[in-house]
Amino acid sequence: MKKVSKKDKDELRPEYKLSDFPKGLVRGKYAESYPEGVTVALLSPDVARVFPTDEAANDALRSLIEVAQRSTGLKKRPPRTVRAKKTP
Repeated sequence: MKKVSKKDKDELRPEYKLSDFPKGLVRGKYAESYPEGVTVALLSPDVARVFPTDEAANDALRSLIEVAQRSTGLKKRPPRTVRAKKTP
C-alpha cells in the first residue's frame, strides 16, 4: 500500500484551481453553524432517500433503540449443567 506523503495531502486535486475559490480555502468554516453537542452523520444516498429529514431519521433510530431495549428484557436460558458420562 502506498503511503500518502504530506506533500500529496496539501495539494488540490487536478480538477480544481485556486481561482475556483475566490474567498480562499478555510478549514472548518461551517463548524460554527452547528450547535454544540450536535453530531453530523453522513448518510449513504439510498438511506437518505428513505429519511429525507433529520426528524425522520431520528424517529426511526429512536424506534430502533426502543425495540432493542425491550428485546434485551427477555429471560435468558439457565446455564447448562454438565452431566457425568456413564461408564460402560
